[in-house]
Amino acid sequence: MRAGEPPAPPPAEPEDDSYVALPIEDALDLHAFAPADIPSVVEEYLRECRARGWREVRLIHGKGIGVQRRRVQALLARLDFVERYVDAPPGRGHWGATLVWLKASDSSSSSSS
Repeated sequence: MRAGEPPAPPPAEPEDDSYVALPIEDALDLHAFAPADIPSVVEEYLRECRARGWREVRLIHGKGIGVQRRRVQALLARLDFVERYVDAPPGRGHWGATLVWLKASDSSSSSSS
């Protein structure tokens, strides 16, 4: 920048606001997401957890009348990398949350060879 020139403008904010970075933890509370987004959010979250080598995570979908629980568990039944899932015990959310066990990722099992 030369003397007398105005400073450069700050970089523009991305126009695509559909991407939100989330911290990856051992539980995901789905209350903050629009119902239509939940299947893709859950699948991407589980893929990232599996890539990190995590085997057990908890999805918090709430109790309500059970619609989100059924939607989440229907998705889990279709994902080939989900080993099993169950309603959480009372101390971990009861039927307002689902515990999910993920299969070991191929990269973690083949990296020792």
